[in-house]
Amino acid sequence: KFAMVAPDVQIEDGKGTILISSEEGETEANNHRKLSDFGIRNGTRLQADDFLQDYTLLINVLHSEDLEKDVEFEVVGDAPERIGPKPSEPTPRNISNGSDDGAQPSTSTGNQQ
Repeated sequence: KFAMVAPDVQIEDGKGTILISSEEGETEANNHRKLSDFGIRNGTRLQADDFLQDYTLLINVLHSEDLEKDVEFEVVGDAPERIGPKPSEPTPRNISNGSDDGAQPSTSTGNQQ
């Protein structure tokens, strides 16, 4: 629903409880647990970070009895249509006097014939 590639999700409870980790296998034991098993209830806030996309969401969990039949949850708010991986940053290059050809200044001190 949020177009995240490799999210890390934690409860904003001051303890840093991680629900989902982008590190493979780190939170696999959480996959079959309910949110209530973690103390998440109406009003709980979650923080979801996707470092690959430089993308962070704050999620407010709100309980509702008004969902349609067979609907378990609903996302309300502005979710992005599509977010791609952030572009790679240019590699810094050492450039001297505007030239990047690797030429070094002369160190000779005398006249050569």
